[in-house]
Formats: sequence, C-alpha cells, structure tokens
Amino acid sequence: MKEPTVIIMGKRPRVGYNKTRLSPPLSLEQSTALYEAMLLDTLALVEGLEGIRPAVAVTPPQDAGYFRAQVGPRTLVYPVDGPHIGACLDRVLARALDEGYAPALAINSDGPSLPPDYIRQAVTLLTQAVDPPDVVLGPNYDGGYYLVGVNEAHPALFAGVAWSTEQVWEQTLANAGLAGLRVEALPPWHDVDTAADIDVLRADVEAAAPDRLAHTRRFFEQIDSPLQGG
Repeated sequence: MKEPTVIIMGKRPRVGYNKTRLSPPLSLEQSTALYEAMLLDTLALVEGLEGIRPAVAVTPPQDAGYFRAQVGPRTLVYPVDGPHIGACLDRVLARALDEGYAPALAINSDGPSLPPDYIRQAVTLLTQAVDPPDVVLGPNYDGGYYLVGVNEAHPALFAGVAWSTEQVWEQTLANAGLAGLRVEALPPWHDVDTAADIDVLRADVEAAAPDRLAHTRRFFEQIDSPLQGG
C-alpha cells in the first residue's frame, strides 16, 4: 500500500459561482476572491503535511487544468463528477483506495484554518494496528462535516443524504449505523458559508502563526472596512 492521501474537494473559482451566500456583505467578486484564498490556503495546509499524499478532487472534471497549474508536483488531481457531493466523495475515495492510497481522507476547501493536528489524528485513528474505526468524521458546527476518512469504500455512507443541510451529520451517522460501520468523531470545526462565518475566519487569521493562511490573510488586508457578520 502507498501512503495515506488527503483529498481536497475543490471547484474552480468563478464569479457568481462560489460562495454566493457571502454576498452581501461581500460583493460577488470578493466572495470569489475569498473562496480562492481559502482554497489555496487549504492546499498549502495539506501539501505541508509529512507522510501524506496531497490530492484535489475537481468538479466539474473539465476544470482540472486550473488545479494542475496550482498544485505542487506531488499533488494528485482527480477529475470527478456526480449528481451531488456525496457521489463525488464516494467516487474519489474509491479511486484513491483502488490506486493503493490508504487510508483515503477527503476534506472541504472552505475551512483553511483547520488545525493540522485534526487531520493527523484522523490518519492515526485509521492506521492504528488494533481495531481501527471503519470511518472517521470531522463534524462542522453547522450540521455537516469537514472531513471523512476510510480504509475501504463504503457507498452506503453517502446514500440518501440531504446535502448542504443541517441534517448531513445525523443522516451520515444513521447510514453508518445501518451499514454496521463504526465511526470515530474528531473535534468539531467550522467552514465559511455565511456572513457570520467570515468574522470567525478573520479571528482565526489574526490568531494564526504568520506562516499560515497567507492567501486568506492577504484577502482581509485588501478589504477596505471591517466586515460585519449577520
């Protein structure tokens, strides 16, 4: 088997396509700029992890060229398509596992301040010699999850989930229970979906070490006035 892989679920930044719920208070152009900054900082986070093969899952597949121009030489680019995020997760995790990368983990692209130790903890849980869990999940405060990790493909985990709702976490746990899968949960974290989340991210940037979150930090420096959450 090859090393573990951490796959970022990414989309190419396009005005009017990424993070439109952040407008207002941001303009659509600023919303897209913030998304790109978060994406690039998430990429830097994963590419900086030792013993990990970085990867990006690209939806739609025709945008793979954008990502190949952004990533480092060791980073895999997986074009993937599906009717919803669950199908994309299932397909890209299965592909990575088929290629010998184990465990395979997927994370979102809009939580760049995620502590690296949370990812390391997930890998440790899945690679422990005695009784590893079937699934590791990292819950979001909004009812979803920021990370899913497996040693084997489990399509049932992603079936019938109401994606982009507050029910994602509970429905995924229910799926795991019905399939007889044991789940270990990581500490909760946040991503950026609403105006209030922007202020949380700003606080993360201010508290972060100077060598982290460079793209997101630059974005906030370019904002003329403080953002107001709501």
